Amino acid sequence: MMIYGLQTCALCQKARKALEAEGLDVLFRDVRAEPLSEAELSVLIQEFGDRLVDRTSNDYRALNDWLKNSEAEAQIAAQPKVMARPVIHDGDRFYLGWDETVRKALLAGS
Repeated sequence: MMIYGLQTCALCQKARKALEAEGLDVLFRDVRAEPLSEAELSVLIQEFGDRLVDRTSNDYRALNDWLKNSEAEAQIAAQPKVMARPVIHDGDRFYLGWDETVRKALLAGS
């Protein structure tokens, strides 16, 4: 299982700890330190569309007007911190966020 997010993201840390506590093998990738490739980003955009960009974040608001009007791929490539997180890849399934629905899908005890 792979979690894509930021090392400093509290929600990413909660997800990682909960999944590891269930005994799951979890890899973590900080998208700021190791940006997504064009192919990886394309798969996530196909899965989540514009929901992959967190438009409520300060980082998104700091984007220039050209980037704000660009496609999600360009926004995330220019500023990885605008990616909504965590993105969890489990086998052939992808999950966005760490809400009750995602927790129930991934944790046996939820």
